[in-house]
Amino acid sequence: MFGLSLPSIPFLPFLSGGCEPDPEPVILRRDQVEEIGRELDALRDRTVASLGSEDREYIYRVIKAQRGFEVAGRGLLFLGFLPPAWIAGVAALSVSKILDNMEIGHNVMHGQYDWMREPELNSSVFEWDTVCPSDQWRHSHNYVHHTYTNILDLDRDIGYGILRMDPAQPWKPYYLGNPLYATALMVLFEWGVMLHDAEADRLLSGKRDIRDLGPLARGWWHKAGRQVLKDYGVFPLLTGPLFVPTLLGNATANLVRNVWAFSVIFCGHFPSGVQSFTQEETADETRGEWYVRQLLGSANITGSPLMHLMTGNLSHQIEHHLFPDLPARRYPEIAPQVKALCRKHGLPYNTGGLLRQVASVWRKIFKLALPPTWVSEPRETAVVIERLPRPEPRILDAETDDEEHRADTPRSLAHNTV
Repeated sequence: MFGLSLPSIPFLPFLSGGCEPDPEPVILRRDQVEEIGRELDALRDRTVASLGSEDREYIYRVIKAQRGFEVAGRGLLFLGFLPPAWIAGVAALSVSKILDNMEIGHNVMHGQYDWMREPELNSSVFEWDTVCPSDQWRHSHNYVHHTYTNILDLDRDIGYGILRMDPAQPWKPYYLGNPLYATALMVLFEWGVMLHDAEADRLLSGKRDIRDLGPLARGWWHKAGRQVLKDYGVFPLLTGPLFVPTLLGNATANLVRNVWAFSVIFCGHFPSGVQSFTQEETADETRGEWYVRQLLGSANITGSPLMHLMTGNLSHQIEHHLFPDLPARRYPEIAPQVKALCRKHGLPYNTGGLLRQVASVWRKIFKLALPPTWVSEPRETAVVIERLPRPEPRILDAETDDEEHRADTPRSLAHNTV
């Protein structure tokens, strides 16, 4: 508006960018792209061939631990009149809910353990401890997000319909509230995930008829109703005179889980350096091009084995986007090979500590709230993929493709997108 640039305003260092020249782009030849595809396919095949008893024992150990933390948390809240017991109960229940959602629910519903042929770990029937019905999550996440990862106007995880998380999203005054919307989404994350398939932005713009929400709403009523009754009715009532402390304890555990899940997921998708794509750029992708898009559209978080466990190994978001149907416990094992492949071809491998990635995400949230003329663009390495001449591209349409993919599937659809 006034030709201002935030880097010139000394009291806004949090949002300021550098003045370095643009780095030289990385040019990927067609043969390099296809070599990347072959090497990653081979890595996947080797990992699948090695699945066995250790993977089986691991997931059952995690389930046992999760149930133990839940029993301990529920039990300690019966002693909630003692502040140390209440705090310990909330902590145990928070760990239980995080493990259930991240390392168990998310991964099982990706089909990572379907090869075991255990009914309770079958991706098509598994339910988790959150308000979002599992069938709706499998559609919005397994199909839409993992098929159209970081493709603008197709991947609804870019902004969740309410945030501006990419410079290519046209700015409008509404986005001045970006930090407030992000905070609300973080606090109420399980409810945001539940409403994801409603496509609130399309409803508000008139592109979707509210009458289309009938089947979704029935799922919300049944699943969210049970969750609310369990956490805010039945378990508090069981503690009798400690109803209010138990109610607050359950609400706090859900809040901890929501904040943690939001932070991990946003750190894997939106820190500085993560790239987005247009529908034209990704039309008629080869397998190698699909893999390259996953590499460039994701970021990792460094940390201890305990932290990786508590993130459901989504701290290895790059490996997860490459191989969503491999047991997530294998991601730390294959990550060095993926990183070496990136180094070999000059590709960025976006990784950093938790605090660094969280700060990067929130910096972007604040920065993209402002008009583009007020901020400077970051100096990031562009990756240019050499492609064969394509016929007139068929514009991808997630809406028309949805119905045939809404049926539950035991495998991640990402491996079958090209």
